[in-house]
Parts: sequence; C-alpha cells; structure tokens
Amino acid sequence: MRGITIFYRLAAVVGILIGAVSSAAAQETLTWENCLSEAAKNHPNLISAKEAITGQKAAADITASGLYPQIKATGGATTDKNRIDETGTTTKSDSYSYGVSATQLLFDGFKNSNDKNSGLENVKAAQQNYRYTSANVRLSLRTAFVNLLKSQELVRVAEEIEKIRSDSLELITLRYQSGLEHKGAFLTARANLTKAKFELAQAIRDITLGQRQLAKEMGRTIFKPFSVQGEMAVREAAGEKPDLEALVKNNPSLLKSIAEKNAARFNVKSARAGFSPEVSLQSSAGRSGDDWSPQDEQWSAGVSVSVPLFEGGSQQAQVTRARAAFNQAQADERDVKDTLLVSLEQSWVSLQDAIGSVDVQRELLEAAQERSKIAEVQYSTGFITFDSWIIIENDLVSAKKSYLEAQAAALYAEAAWIQAKGETLEYVESEQ
Repeated sequence: MRGITIFYRLAAVVGILIGAVSSAAAQETLTWENCLSEAAKNHPNLISAKEAITGQKAAADITASGLYPQIKATGGATTDKNRIDETGTTTKSDSYSYGVSATQLLFDGFKNSNDKNSGLENVKAAQQNYRYTSANVRLSLRTAFVNLLKSQELVRVAEEIEKIRSDSLELITLRYQSGLEHKGAFLTARANLTKAKFELAQAIRDITLGQRQLAKEMGRTIFKPFSVQGEMAVREAAGEKPDLEALVKNNPSLLKSIAEKNAARFNVKSARAGFSPEVSLQSSAGRSGDDWSPQDEQWSAGVSVSVPLFEGGSQQAQVTRARAAFNQAQADERDVKDTLLVSLEQSWVSLQDAIGSVDVQRELLEAAQERSKIAEVQYSTGFITFDSWIIIENDLVSAKKSYLEAQAAALYAEAAWIQAKGETLEYVESEQ
C-alpha cells in the first residue's frame, strides 16, 4: 500500500514537471534586439514625436506658401427683381460673372522669408526631439529588460540558496536528533529555509511584474507571458574616457536647443520686418454680362503698397517679445550644454564604479564559496561550532545576492551612460 502511495506521488510530481516544461517551451523568448525592434515600431512616445515632426513640416509649408503667387477663381450669378410703379409692375434682371485673380508678394522686409526659416528650424527641433525621445525610450526599455533578466537570474540564485538552506537543515537536524546540537541551531536553520522558500516565491512573482514592465516599454497592447535571453555582462566597457565635449556636440538635447535658438533669431528678424512696407503685385481678369456665357471682358493689374504708420505700439511689443524669447533660448542652450557635460561625467564615473564593483563581488563570491565548502566539512566533523558555520553560510548567501545586484547595477549604469550620450534605439552596445 505504501509503495502505491509513493508511486502516485511520483507520478504527480512528474506530471507537474512535464506541465512546467511544456509551458516554458511554449513561452516566447525575446532577445534585446527583438525588444529594440518592437519598441521602435510601437512605442507611443515615438509615434507622438514622429507626428510632431509631420506637424512642424506642415506648419513650415503653410508659412512658405506666402512667398508664392496666391491665385483664386471666382464666379457668380445674381437675379434682381424691382417694383417700378404704383401698379406693382416688376422687372427682373440677371447678371453673370467669372474671373481669376492673382497676388504676388514682392517685398515685405523679408518677413515671410524669416518666418519660413524659423519654421524650418522648428522642424529640426522636432527631429532632434524625436532623437531625444528615442534615447529616453531606449533607457526605459533597457532598464525593463535588465529588470526581467535579473528577475529570471534571481530565481536561479534563490533556488541555489534554498538548496544551501535545505542541506544545512538536514545536517543540523541529524546532529540535533543525536544530541550534538542545541535546539536554537535547529530552529535557526529551519527559519533560514523558510526565508529561502519565501524569497524564491517572491522572485517568481517578480518575473510577471518584469514582463508587464517590458511589454509596456515595447508598446505591446496585448500581454502574454514571455522570457528574455541575454548576458548579465556590460559590453559598453569604454576602457578609455572619451572626449565629453565632442559627445555633447551631437547630443539631441543640445541640437534641439540650438534649433530652437535659431528659430527664435529668425522670429526677431520677422518681427522687425513688420516696420517695413509691404509691396504686392495684383492682377485679375474675367467676364460679366446679362446672359450666360458673359461676353464683357474685364481685367486689371497693379501694384499695392502698404506702410504701417501707427499701431498703438503693437509692433514694437512684438519685437521686444521676440528678442526676449531669443535671449531665453540662448540661456537655455548654455544651460543644456553645461547640464549634459555634468551628466556625462557622472554617468561615466558611475559606469566605471559599477564595472569595478562587479569584479570585487565576483572575487568575494569565489572566496565565500570556498570558505563554505571548508566550513561544512569542519562543522560536520565537529571542528567548528554552529555559530561559526552559520556566519560563513550567511556570507555565501549574501555574496550570491550581492554579485547579482552588482551585475544588474552595472547594466543599469551602462544604459544610463548610453542615454547620457544621446544614443537612440538604433545604437548597438560595443566594447571600446
């Protein structure tokens, strides 16, 4: 009877394992390149930034249209009824007309030209804003990817820790039952195993959260569980410190600020042009008459000149406002450049510190593993006490966690360094 019970238990365990393997096999596995590709197509912030470029191009085209001839076609038909005497007799008259008119701006103090150039600079600013958005999306995407990768790796580490705690409890239980160890040691070992099981369950739950975060950063609208594949190792080592001044020059934040400053400069010129006379060439041609089609030809051609004399100070106020906006844009550009230099320096230092920390934690883990092997033998043979042995075991558990945290921190620092350089989704990490 006991054999049958064991058989059914084994069958149930095997069934659970087969189900888990089947579920894992059916689950989608994504690489970092897969995530980049999806985010580039689907992220709402990128879609919004791309539409902003389209909008600015359309605005520039609208402004530029004022430099070209403005041609209109007109046509009409009217009927008039008039009462002409006391008897109530009325007369009816019809009239028809059609024609074409054209206006060509000849001179306006280059106001329209400056407005056009300002619009083109706004297009450049929108294009650089798209790059800036792409760099930020890349940082968020990479952070979410590393979070999920870390969660998956943490499950493996948690399983190793659970095994360590389980083996320790088994050994201590034998010694406690034989009277060689006190009850406090047994309860401590059991509590450590309970904690390890909790942390394993917690790590498994965190995977789902990581999947949600990464799915959001990829722009997915339908959620399905998936896993990621990658190495917990930094590729952007950057052995030699790059020229930060050179990196800043191509940063989208600075280029956007420069374009906005240039647009503000053209706006100042446009506002000043408001004091200049406006000269336009006007012409029209058409026909009119009482019948369709009308036969009476009409045409005209001439030049119109408009000179502003007094507008209650409105024009001067526009110049003042435009000049203030330009001065503000100049100050913003300088602030952006200085901030970027500080950010690059800080990101560079953080990356180097994080890379060094990984090396330190790796050596500490190797040392903790070796000490644990020796201490386990010493404890089982009675050469060291439980208190000494459990300290060494705790150090091993802590070293495993710290090494994983250091690896993840290095990947976060790498992502922040790449974002500080202004690199977009198209950028690929490489050893330097």
